[in-house]
Amino acid sequence: MSVGVPVLMYHAIAEHPAAQTRRLSVRPAMLAEQLAWLTGHGFRTLTFSELMAARRKERPLPERPVVLTFDDGYADFHSAALPLLAEYGCVATVFVTTGWVEDAGEQRAGNPLDRMLAWTQIDEVSAAGMEIGAHSHSHAELDQLHDDALMQELSASKSLLEDRLGCEIPALAYPYGYSSRRVRTAVRTAGYRHAAAVANATSRPPHSPFAMPRLTIRRSTSLDTFGQVLQGRRVARTFLLDRILTAGWSVVRTRHLL
Repeated sequence: MSVGVPVLMYHAIAEHPAAQTRRLSVRPAMLAEQLAWLTGHGFRTLTFSELMAARRKERPLPERPVVLTFDDGYADFHSAALPLLAEYGCVATVFVTTGWVEDAGEQRAGNPLDRMLAWTQIDEVSAAGMEIGAHSHSHAELDQLHDDALMQELSASKSLLEDRLGCEIPALAYPYGYSSRRVRTAVRTAGYRHAAAVANATSRPPHSPFAMPRLTIRRSTSLDTFGQVLQGRRVARTFLLDRILTAGWSVVRTRHLL
């Protein structure tokens, strides 16, 4: 299977997001336009785990596949994105930071950037046919953690979601997109089957199942740029600055760990 599949990465879907999430947010009207474009051009949405099952040849891959992912678990996914996904007949994967859940209680950890999904809303998102994946417990920079803390971040998120939803959680997205060989090994050991990075490239079979690339959709992404990226045009050019910054920051982080 050599077909490339665009895996899109969203965050908040809000008209007036918190300042910390604004750059990576998308207005609800923008998401509606993008979903209309996808369905109008014959794209079929898959969850992240459905794509990975197709990569393992456990299920067929439809023509013109695309994967929609939403990181962090903002409450506006339930109020703004979910109705639009239902309207256009689309599915998505929501990567939830379990320590940020609105009613996490004693399990609260980290510093949420905006209002987050509550457990009952996560139940409803799952019941609506969306995949729930893990996004660590406290949204930590996983590659900066020692082994015990790393495993706690991975295991806590997985077990909390599985206990709540009563199903396996095979998918993880790395907070900030940061990982390393050690982190990816720990992810596998913790029982995940695949994981999403960022990388701003189209997903293809040679990519590791524990470092699947995604394409960042942000507030500045025009519909014209969106369409060109989905058709495989201008991908490298559109995300050139992102790639340069990612490569440079990767060197800095690696030196910090030495």
